[in-house]
Amino acid sequence: MNDRVTKKVVLDPYRGGEDIGSNTNGIIEKDYNLKITKYIYDRLRSLGVPVSITRDSDETLNMNNRINRIKSFYGTGNDVIVLSNALTTGGEGAEIVYALRNSNALSQKIANEIEKTGGEVGKFYQRRLPSDTAKDYNQLIRDTANNESLIIYYGNIDDTEEASFLKNHLEDLGEAVVIALTDYLNVTYKPGSGSNYYIVEKGDSLYSIANKYNTPVNEIKELNNLSTNNLSIGQVLKIPTKEETPSEEEIIYTVKSGDSLYSIASKYHTTVDELKNLNHLSSNILSIGQQLKIPSSSEESSTEYITYKVVSGDSLYSIAKKYNTTVDAIKTLNNLSSNLLSIGQTLKIPTSETVETVPNYLTYKVVSGDSLYSIAKKYNTTVDSIKNFNNLTSNILSIGQTLKIPTTTSPSYTTYKVVSGDSLYSIAKKYNTTVDSIKVLNNLSSNLLSIGQILKIPNS
Repeated sequence: MNDRVTKKVVLDPYRGGEDIGSNTNGIIEKDYNLKITKYIYDRLRSLGVPVSITRDSDETLNMNNRINRIKSFYGTGNDVIVLSNALTTGGEGAEIVYALRNSNALSQKIANEIEKTGGEVGKFYQRRLPSDTAKDYNQLIRDTANNESLIIYYGNIDDTEEASFLKNHLEDLGEAVVIALTDYLNVTYKPGSGSNYYIVEKGDSLYSIANKYNTPVNEIKELNNLSTNNLSIGQVLKIPTKEETPSEEEIIYTVKSGDSLYSIASKYHTTVDELKNLNHLSSNILSIGQQLKIPSSSEESSTEYITYKVVSGDSLYSIAKKYNTTVDAIKTLNNLSSNLLSIGQTLKIPTSETVETVPNYLTYKVVSGDSLYSIAKKYNTTVDSIKNFNNLTSNILSIGQTLKIPTTTSPSYTTYKVVSGDSLYSIAKKYNTTVDSIKVLNNLSSNLLSIGQILKIPNS
């Protein structure tokens, strides 16, 4: 595909602020419209499509405000696509209204992609003003003359079944619009992180794709409305996913008026990021009646903690020092794999000392002539115990290999905070131990240290 984008896109989440629209079956119109619009906006930006949005917050805009804002972004030329996102309180399925001045090409692509999500499409059509049938009925379409303007009504929220589908498939519906737009604009489509879409590559077949995702060929064909097994390179396929059900380690929470992700996270001793990841949320916006999966408190660490929001200039070291804890304790409690922080990130900070269970072993470096049997005999243990403790699948040893040798007592250690100029060698020398002993005790895979890092030093 040609990635030179010749058209711009303006996205319009209908309603907002004082104009909430309908509030039924757990959906508030204005919130849903904003949420799906922001999803599409973020995805188009990630794909390099020039895109603007009429509102990105709960702002009251009347129709004239909305139209003037649309025009202010890229003008009134025919190189601008205006897409307004809305819901209906009548009819069946999604409806797409396009301008009298335009063809149905984009509307049809959007309708086809929405159908692939499992959603029903009622119709895509043009609507005329009764008093002047040469004009469009809807003011937004009528007064954005020359732009290619459409309104997508994603479904009827008065219908309980449709409302449930809309709530559970918001991102799928948003992605359907993204796929249709990139195809229409001749832009290379790339699935978002964690998406259920696949782009057909050279050599692919429905069988190989189905095998890759452990799903039947017929399910892929049905989900994508395919009548044959023929595929084309670059074709976008929706991949069936198994319906997620809450595990015993999750509870379901229904959002109430006044709730925020922060208040819910605080209530259940979790973090905003964990809630967003677990519920596949792309923003912090919630709607009354929305159901969230909450990690059970039973899977939380028994360590008491407070929550802390990262501000400019923070580091794990400065936060650990402030709260009299360690970098490793914060990383473990928050499941962090690196020391990088982002402003606004919420951290759990341990408030009581964590009692560590020290493994019952000492370390031994294999020398010439050693065997598992001779080492086990020397330390009054068994070959199987050493193999199990070190995850060994054979009796073969190599000279210089470090083994953990199980003992009946726990080796003691002291803790040491790394300062400027330290190295594992200088620390080992200072405490009359070895570099390998320190690395094994601290599960280090390299000799690199960071200032402020807490190390366990085996006592000699």
